[in-house]
Amino acid sequence: MVGPKFARGHDAAFDLSRKRGSRAARHASLTRERVRSAWLFLAPMLLVLALVAGWPLLRTIWFGFTNANLADLRHADFIGVANYLSYDNGQWTGLLADPGWWRAVWNTVLFAVVSVTLETVFGIIIALVLNTPFRGRGLVRTAVLIPWAVPTIVSAKMWGWMLNDQFGIVNHALQGLGILSHPIAWTADPQLALLAVVTVDVWKTTPFMALLILAGLQMLPTDCYEAAKLDGVHPVKVFFRVTLPLLRPAVMVAVIFRALDALRVFDLIYVLTSNSPDTMSMSVYARQQLVDFQEIGYGSAASTALFMVIALCTVAAIVASRMRFDNED
Repeated sequence: MVGPKFARGHDAAFDLSRKRGSRAARHASLTRERVRSAWLFLAPMLLVLALVAGWPLLRTIWFGFTNANLADLRHADFIGVANYLSYDNGQWTGLLADPGWWRAVWNTVLFAVVSVTLETVFGIIIALVLNTPFRGRGLVRTAVLIPWAVPTIVSAKMWGWMLNDQFGIVNHALQGLGILSHPIAWTADPQLALLAVVTVDVWKTTPFMALLILAGLQMLPTDCYEAAKLDGVHPVKVFFRVTLPLLRPAVMVAVIFRALDALRVFDLIYVLTSNSPDTMSMSVYARQQLVDFQEIGYGSAASTALFMVIALCTVAAIVASRMRFDNED
């Protein structure tokens, strides 16, 4: 025979289990409602995004499989992957067999690697300086952001005048200091044109890197630095052993954003050097095929290839960052 205490305990346990089940059901219902509400709020934005970005992207991909020409888009014929690669009359033709395309790819990768590396190094240095308390720090922070705030077209045109070999202030200053004996056409010289473009890009975009890294610096805990100061650890050692490891997530985010932006560079290179093959990026190459040569099919294939390169880099960066952070955990 079951005692009254056992019966009461059993009933209490049953009531507690029922309350927990009811609470879990309400939580699940609330979660579903929140998800449904989130999709309802996102629906207008997703619709606009599909119309503004999705449809042009799909149309560009489709044109890449046709022989469309700017003079007559209505009578474009499907030609398969001939714009990408084909074998005709004993030779390979198409985008993947075009030396001009691969040179543009090399220029883009070189530009992205060099510029992002320099911007990261200078950005860390500037962020460390701006994170140190000193008189007039707010004014300096505002002044540092000016190059980034200037539109790219404006800054590129300004630097184009400054680098001019006839009336540019850069040549004038270097000649005045005795560094140069004669003016140099920085943006026209095949050996110096890409260097000039990288220099302008570093000047303009370093503040962006510094801003992101500075935000990461201000989130770091202070107790580590206080302990290192009490132990008498050298500041350089503190930077490499404490600051840099803690700052790595913020630096990686800044590098990924900046690298993806550098891979699709167009306006800076086009304003400074136009269609010069020495500095032509993938975006400039695609624009040349689409507008100058009016080859919509071939230019769309180049644009699609550029999109695929950036998409693959984005996926690789996301997967690599997740794997790294998972291993750290």
